[in-house]
Amino acid sequence: MAEPGGGRLVTVSDVQQLVRRKDEIEAQIKACYELLEGQKGVGMHEPLVDAEGFPRADIDLYQVRTARHNIICLQNDHKALMKQVEEALHKLHAREKEKQAKDEAEALAEALSQSQSLPPAFARVNAVSPGSPAAVSGLQVDDEIVEFGSVNVNNFQNLQNIATVVQHSEGRPLSVTVIRGGRRVHVGLTPKRWAGKGLLG
Repeated sequence: MAEPGGGRLVTVSDVQQLVRRKDEIEAQIKACYELLEGQKGVGMHEPLVDAEGFPRADIDLYQVRTARHNIICLQNDHKALMKQVEEALHKLHAREKEKQAKDEAEALAEALSQSQSLPPAFARVNAVSPGSPAAVSGLQVDDEIVEFGSVNVNNFQNLQNIATVVQHSEGRPLSVTVIRGGRRVHVGLTPKRWAGKGLLG
């Protein structure tokens, strides 16, 4: 029997096919042994001649010889097939391991590229008052601000920059970009007067 798949990838169904073939061969070997058993229990090695050297008359010599020959051939086939099953399983497991390693490497590369492509933050949210415009927009404590309206890491000098943007944007939505849990998140924030202090809270 040729190498399973002959150059293509070994699949689970290839292995199942080999195992089915192995079961068939085992059933044929068993049938041959039963035939020998039926011939007065002659096995593989009992003599086929009587004490005087004549062919035994109490058994079907042709059937016994054929069964013995078939058993030897089938056992050789079985041995070769078992080797193929083993090789196919090795290939299958190796490919599974390779795939797993590749998936892990891809996930790692993606995580790395995400963290590398995150812009630097220039401020961190340390408090959000409940009910404030900031809370309503979804801003959270520990969000790292990378863009606040027109302010970004390149033109940010101090928090006064943000205060100026807020005063000029009262009642108008501002685009705010933050880094939260290693991911970039966009928040729409509208500075306005509320029960608390300031326009954001």
